[in-house]
Formats: sequence, structure tokens, C-alpha cells
Amino acid sequence: MHDISNSQIKYLKAQQKHKWIVRISRILVFVVFLASWELASGFGIIDSFIFSSPSQVLLCFWSMVLDKSIFLHIGVTLYETIISFILVTLFSLICATLLWFSKKLSEITEPFLVVLNSLPKSALAPLLIVWLGATPTTIIVAGMSVALFGSILNMATAFKEVDPEKIKLIYTLRGNKFQALTKIVIPNCIPAIVSNMKVNIGLCLVGVIIGEFLAARNGLGYLIIYSSQVFKLDWLLMSICILCILAMGLYALINWVEKLYQKYF
Repeated sequence: MHDISNSQIKYLKAQQKHKWIVRISRILVFVVFLASWELASGFGIIDSFIFSSPSQVLLCFWSMVLDKSIFLHIGVTLYETIISFILVTLFSLICATLLWFSKKLSEITEPFLVVLNSLPKSALAPLLIVWLGATPTTIIVAGMSVALFGSILNMATAFKEVDPEKIKLIYTLRGNKFQALTKIVIPNCIPAIVSNMKVNIGLCLVGVIIGEFLAARNGLGYLIIYSSQVFKLDWLLMSICILCILAMGLYALINWVEKLYQKYF
């Protein structure tokens, strides 16, 4: 095994230094933002009733932790988001597979999928309430509607763009279309599938919040719309902060699954 040269060591150290500078800079920017917000609110530069402050948001969060109400809202939103995300992933894979198997079906359905993907999903939520009622099912379907059609289009495109020479090799070896799918297409599309999942987890969260605005009595979306109506802006800002943390956590979870796959497969 060759020894690492001095130039390689310097390069690795420079890369490590760069990563630390980026991490520390991110933390500093966040701390400066919070400090500026707190000071501006404390000295009356901004209206503390409208803009609140980090300390007020934390106190609001702590009071809801003590009465345990915040856990219900977070749990409901998290449950609905995960269910809608799982269903979107499954439906997308099934539909993309069917479209790959049948070129005619793909050509027939593509314009409809493009139109459905272009629709403003917030406009669909009231219609879903009329059709399905104000139930958790409606919110899950609302979460799915934001991500589903774009996900199908992306996965179907990824399936079609697999190297045709590899597929021809399967046919040359007397393999069938199902074997081409399982041995070539899906393994080659794993990066695209994971990338799609990273996008979908955020879109499902957005869709669930839209649904909770209109058809819920629990959840962070309900908390946001209720707090805006009664001018409890501490609750509003706290809910938005929790949503940001949830979005980062769910994205990190998909990243972790991707790393596990790369490590063991």
C-alpha cells in the first residue's frame, strides 16, 4: 500500500478545515439571527406582539410540553406525513413500473399526469373535504396529492433512461421483461428513487399542513391556522419552528437510509 504524499495530506487537511469552517459559520449565522431577533424585540425595534422573540417562543413551547398538548400535535402531523409518504412511494413505484412495461399506456397517460401535477394542490383540498369529509384520511390524501403525480413522472422518466444496451443484454440471454426490470432497471434507478424520496418527504409534509389548515382539530397545521385566528403569534412561530425541525429530521432520516443502503448493498 502506497504512503500518502505530503500534498495529499495537505489537501485532506484543507478539505477538513473547509468543512469545519462551513459548519461553524452556519452555527454563527443562526446564533446571530436569534440574538438580533431577541435584542430587536427586547429594545422595541420590532413589535414583540407581532414578531414575538426566541425567548417567548421557547416559553410557549415549554408550557405546551408541560401540559403535553404539543406532543399530540407533533405526533398527528408526523403520522399523517409518514403514511402519505409511504403511500406516495409505493404508488409511484407501481405506476412507474406499469408505464415502463407498456409504452402505449405511458403515451396515453403522460399528458394527464403533467396536467394533474401542474394543478395548484391547495385548490384540491376543499374538494377533498367535500368528497371524503373532514377526516384524517382526507389529510393523508391531501399530503399525497402534492407529491404523487410529480413523483410518478420522475420515476417513469428514470426507468426509461436506463441504458438500453443493458436491457438488450438481458433479452440476448433469453431473459424476459420482468427480469430486465428487476435485474437492470430498478437497481440502476435506486439513486433516482432515493433522490425522489428526499423531495417527496418535504412535499408530503407541505400537503399534510395544507390539509390540516382546513380539515383538522389536531396537528401543527391546525395549530398554525388557529393561532393566526386568535392572534397567539407565539404559538404560530413555535409551530413554524417545529415544522422546520421536523422537515430537517425527516430529510436526515432518508439520508441515513441511503447511507445504509450504500454501505450494505
